[in-house]
Amino acid sequence: MTEISNTSNRSEHVSVGMGIDFGTSNSTAAIYDGEKLTLVNLEENNPIMPSASYIDRDFVTSTGQEAIDTYIARNQGRKVEMSLEVLGEARTSTGQMDMSSQLPGEPDTQLVYGQAFNDGSLPGRLFRGTKRLLGSVDTQRIMVFDRAFRLVALITPILLRIRQSFDLFVQTMPVPIAEVNRACIGHPVNFEGRDAGHNNVAMERLSEAYRHAGITQQTFYPEPTAAAMSYLHANPEEQSDVILTVDFGGGTLDLCILKRNEKFFDVVAIHGIGLGGDHIDQCMFRHILFPLLGKGERWRREVEGKTIETLFPFDAYQDLLINWTVSYILNQNEYTTPVIDKIQQGGECAIKFERLYELITQNYSYQVFQAIKDCKAELSVRKICVLDIPEIDVEVEINRADFEKMIASLLIRFEDAVDDTLKKAGMDKDDIQLVLRTGGSSLIPAVRDILEQRFPGVVVEHDPFTSVAAGLALADYYNYGTALE
Repeated sequence: MTEISNTSNRSEHVSVGMGIDFGTSNSTAAIYDGEKLTLVNLEENNPIMPSASYIDRDFVTSTGQEAIDTYIARNQGRKVEMSLEVLGEARTSTGQMDMSSQLPGEPDTQLVYGQAFNDGSLPGRLFRGTKRLLGSVDTQRIMVFDRAFRLVALITPILLRIRQSFDLFVQTMPVPIAEVNRACIGHPVNFEGRDAGHNNVAMERLSEAYRHAGITQQTFYPEPTAAAMSYLHANPEEQSDVILTVDFGGGTLDLCILKRNEKFFDVVAIHGIGLGGDHIDQCMFRHILFPLLGKGERWRREVEGKTIETLFPFDAYQDLLINWTVSYILNQNEYTTPVIDKIQQGGECAIKFERLYELITQNYSYQVFQAIKDCKAELSVRKICVLDIPEIDVEVEINRADFEKMIASLLIRFEDAVDDTLKKAGMDKDDIQLVLRTGGSSLIPAVRDILEQRFPGVVVEHDPFTSVAAGLALADYYNYGTALE
């Protein structure tokens, strides 16, 4: 049961509430002193910071926009030098105690090699969207050059930067706080992952990372409920008794239904699925760019003295192309040689493979995805936009209707999630008196239209990128968060 109040009673509340929204794509933070709610700048003059970290070969880490800029600058035009990657060691004896010497015996080990995915010339590794891996029970460590990094270690620098931003901010307050070591931490309703207990695993990893970053006093609060809290705080005159919050972000879709009980709100249903803006971007890449990069083209070649013709093996490229942080792996002979062969064969399709070659060898994947994101954003305000990617000579006009066809299957999943939330609450759509639409993906007109058709006249947009952090600061101030058991 949650009470929404705009009155301050310092004897009953903590002196300052702090909230952190560590998101799949971006992160934000806010602070509330009982009177004023303020977003903390995590980048220069900007409260929104990309949830990115970059680790170079000396294991020096940068975060945020600096991490992305460094990755781009150091990877363009770079040739890849692939070699066997050491995944770990296989133990052939246990190293049990030697009873004669009372010293532990030396275990016999041998190196275990993986596929040839170790890039000897790679200047650094960029990690973004790591939050999506937190619920993966099987993903314990990720190799960064010759060291195995736990997922916790990859996200801790981002959280440390957020805490340091808090440190700088509180020094400007009338009564500075000696040390920032507490916060209310947002979490999705369901982390991505299919393993039993994946949510518990994700929460434990998240909690540990925050502890390493210096946030030792932690409470947790669901992200969609936090978004609703920030709206109700900003709109104290709101009289709706039943509120549905739809938080559609970069990695997850989270929903909750609140019901008024006098001056309190009960959370009667909460639901979430792994669907977000990243999935939409990948869908656009497949539909728009795959055909322009050679998908579906035929490949003629000589094999043992015979001329054979098959489809070009584009499937081998697809997963790496749509995951820009690892697409550099394509820049090795196994992948580039067939592309060069298609270029040399000439014909009308040669230009497609020239694009693919440039994309691979010049490491343009980030620029391509950024252009897709910009196009998606423009389609939210215009019915037609141009997907302009000069790096690979692409200029394609996209209209909103075609875009909606591309993502039709994802929109169906969105509708199903809304229906499932209503079922959990035991409610009909007519029972909902107010719908709060937040999160970057909620700006897509098709998403807005689905909600307005289902809940006519009661849908409002609420701070798409900062509502959760604001609500978490309020939840911290009023002690609404829950400690991790």
